[in-house]
Amino acid sequence: MQRPPMRILDLTGSPEAMGHTHGKTYAEEIQAYAEDRIALAGTEFWAGGEIDKATVLEIAESTLPAHQTHSPDLYAEMCALAEGAGITPAEAVVVGGFTDFVDTVRSVVTGAHPDPVVEDDCTAFIVPNQRGVNGQGLYGQTWDMHDSATEHVVLLRLRPQDAPAALVFSTVGCLGQIGMNEAGVCVGINNLTATDGGPGVMWPSVVRAALATESADQALQEILTADLAGAHSFLIFDKSGAGYMVEAMPSKRPYATLDQDALIHTNHVLWDDAQLFEGAKNPLLKANSEKRHQEATKLLDRHDLTPQDLMAVTRHPEAICQISSEPFHLESSGGAIMRPSTGDFWAVWGVPSHNDYLHIPFHG
Repeated sequence: MQRPPMRILDLTGSPEAMGHTHGKTYAEEIQAYAEDRIALAGTEFWAGGEIDKATVLEIAESTLPAHQTHSPDLYAEMCALAEGAGITPAEAVVVGGFTDFVDTVRSVVTGAHPDPVVEDDCTAFIVPNQRGVNGQGLYGQTWDMHDSATEHVVLLRLRPQDAPAALVFSTVGCLGQIGMNEAGVCVGINNLTATDGGPGVMWPSVVRAALATESADQALQEILTADLAGAHSFLIFDKSGAGYMVEAMPSKRPYATLDQDALIHTNHVLWDDAQLFEGAKNPLLKANSEKRHQEATKLLDRHDLTPQDLMAVTRHPEAICQISSEPFHLESSGGAIMRPSTGDFWAVWGVPSHNDYLHIPFHG
């Protein structure tokens, strides 16, 4: 499906001001999206067991203290977003951090990970400076989710009062998912499935905390020290060429340092330390994740890669670019390409093979 050009929401000032503007601007859309996500979080297809809305929100409420402890500013922004949108902070946790939240639900409700469950399918990669054209490294990824999420994509252009300006690919009601700040720090993610989830911090808050830093090293520390609710891989890259890939489970966080070859991650765990806590994965989805990883590795095994080359990778028809189909309804809801050495950021709304990337500046 062809989408309009990426919509952009400018947010400036205090955490409360940014959150309130976000929530008020998309209030009706956020309310509808929250209702959809709360319903999905209570289904066996995602949570591994049927639970009612009250139980879903009770579990979400239990994570609020962890968010406040992690970052009072981001917690204030999330609460202001909720107020502006006419939802509760607990509902904001579900709509913003859905894929971590279902790890929490599985842990709290079932006590053990159901076998198997469904999750989203993203492909993310860092191209080191040595492989980028003119010695300029790149970060890129698709953001794949249940196809009902695609209509809610938005680009947040942030100018916080106490952190670097940032461009953040997101969905309405979410603090942020993939982004680059004006200091040249890029952060992206892939969803993983954890057996050790709990009432901790959802991944969008961790992404935003990392985007408030000045270097990949500082961003790495944000990820290694956060009280995580669930599992994601985090890929970090900065304008100096430093980069890391972290398989961040609540109980273990192995990571690799960027060297001569691209770092690539999809939606299955690569390292033994993290595999100890990885939940069962549907065989079809695991095969899909492995295929995407293999294909991206082949496509990025060359030199002089350009932003346009990475856009082409995200549009790869047989592996990387996901088209919604039965029974999982997962699709590439969008994508982002970043070049931190020059501050260039491109994003696409909708399936990349059907839509055009838009170059987005830090200042509108």
